[in-house]
Order: sequence, then C-alpha cells, then structure tokens
Amino acid sequence: MSAHVFQQIKSLLDQHAIPYKHVHHQPTYTSEESARARGESTRIGGKALVMKIEDEFRLFVLSAARKMNSRAMKKHLGVKRTRFATREELRELTGCVPGCVPPFGPPILDLELYLDRSILENERIAFNAGSLTDSIIMSVEDYLHLVEPKEIFEFSAAG
Repeated sequence: MSAHVFQQIKSLLDQHAIPYKHVHHQPTYTSEESARARGESTRIGGKALVMKIEDEFRLFVLSAARKMNSRAMKKHLGVKRTRFATREELRELTGCVPGCVPPFGPPILDLELYLDRSILENERIAFNAGSLTDSIIMSVEDYLHLVEPKEIFEFSAAG
C-alpha cells in the first residue's frame, strides 16, 4: 500500500513539473536515520504526524528537528482532546507505517493539513514518501504551492 502512496506523490510532482530528488536508501525508522540516509540536516526533514483532534484525524507537519507542542496546538485550534493516531489507525487512514507518512493532505492523503512555521525556515523539505526506503527532497516553495495547507501556525518546540 505505501508503494502506492510513493507512486502517487511522484505522479503529482511530475504532473505539476516540479523538480525533486528521489533518494532510495536503507529502511529508516527515525528522523535522524532518515536525515543521514539523505545526506541532509534533520531540520530539513518534514515530520508528518497524524493526530486525532477531538473526533477528527488531521495531519500536522513540522521540522524533524523539532517536537510537537501539544499545548500550543490545542490553544490555537481551541480544542481540549488530542492524541496521536495508533499504528492501526495510521495504516487505515494512510496505508503507511509510522515513519513513512508523507507531508501531504489531499489528493494524496484524505486528511486536513496543518504546517508548522518551522517548515518555512528552510529552502528545501525532505521526507519519507510513503516508504521507509524512499525519500523525496524538493523546494519548500514548490511544496507550499502543491499542498495548500489549511493553516500555517506555530505548534512545535525545540527538539
């Protein structure tokens, strides 16, 4: 299933004539391993977190060098109950295992997308593209035009 997500992302990028670099590497399970495999800084990584906000799942993307600040996210969205998706929910919602969820809402994933301001601090974004062995590196400018996030705000803290 996740190979399907990888192909969808490549097709979307090709369809929009967006330049990107594909890096095939050993399976990576952490942001640090992924950054090493890509030869990039951890802060370039786009960490995609699927979270249940009240009764609805949403996708949050932040720099892999940072961590989720749940308090800031809850305050900004005006919600009380949040939690990370379980491994089973993640597979059901995205077809992916933890560590390879790409930072894309529709049309790739049917989840509302929120970006942390930390993504805007870099010229490039790198991410596991629906696979633990395939990463894509592209410009943040192209990424922003393509993904059309619901909202960009600050919901991260120093890692």
